[in-house]
Amino acid sequence: MQKFFTVIGGMGTAATESYLRLLNARTPVHCDQDYLNYILVNHATVPDRTRYILDHTAPSFYPALLEDIKQQSLLQPAFMVIICNTAHYFYDQLQAATTIPLLHMPRVAIATLKKQYPQVRKVGLIATKGTLADGIYQGELRRQGLEYTEGDAQLQEDVMTLIYDHIKEKNQVPPTLYHHILEQMKTKFGAEVIILGCTELSLAQEKAPTPEYAVIDAQSIIVDQSIRLAQRLRGGQALEIDSCYY
Repeated sequence: MQKFFTVIGGMGTAATESYLRLLNARTPVHCDQDYLNYILVNHATVPDRTRYILDHTAPSFYPALLEDIKQQSLLQPAFMVIICNTAHYFYDQLQAATTIPLLHMPRVAIATLKKQYPQVRKVGLIATKGTLADGIYQGELRRQGLEYTEGDAQLQEDVMTLIYDHIKEKNQVPPTLYHHILEQMKTKFGAEVIILGCTELSLAQEKAPTPEYAVIDAQSIIVDQSIRLAQRLRGGQALEIDSCYY
């Protein structure tokens, strides 16, 4: 297969399926051949990212992802994307292990936020405790000069309950809980725009959309970037991946 990209997924599988649904649904097609060429690596047995970040005695997820990156690099995809925000904890090491551009989901999300909401003053960040602990989004927000809030301990527990107890464990999205989290982030903590910093939250947004809230859906945004780059690749154009995206 020529002119393709690689998707490193399976963290979790339901969230990866959401990425693929959006990718295929948004790709302009008139026949089978119009769909994009890509390889999906659904590596479901990658150790839990948050567990390791919060407790380094737990199994590390780095060796599994490094193996994926090295294996896929042998096939020479045009670019790769990791469908897990928390996995970007090891982004620098993974990118250093390959010459293939590895899109950086949080950077793409923050760059899009700046373009869509140039006047925003305060941003809400909801994500796993692992993503909050690794500081990937907070660092990008600070570099852009943006104030942000993570809510409080109760809100973070609600987010973890939604992600782990409902989506990961039962593959269910309870709209009431998801909408409550967004409502609290907006009304109680003053967030004008809310970043969905976990692919399970992106799945929640797909299943229970909230047009009444301004959200930056990191996975939805990386879907659009994947399509844009893949179409340029198919058309024989230079990929022109902005350096801030990887």
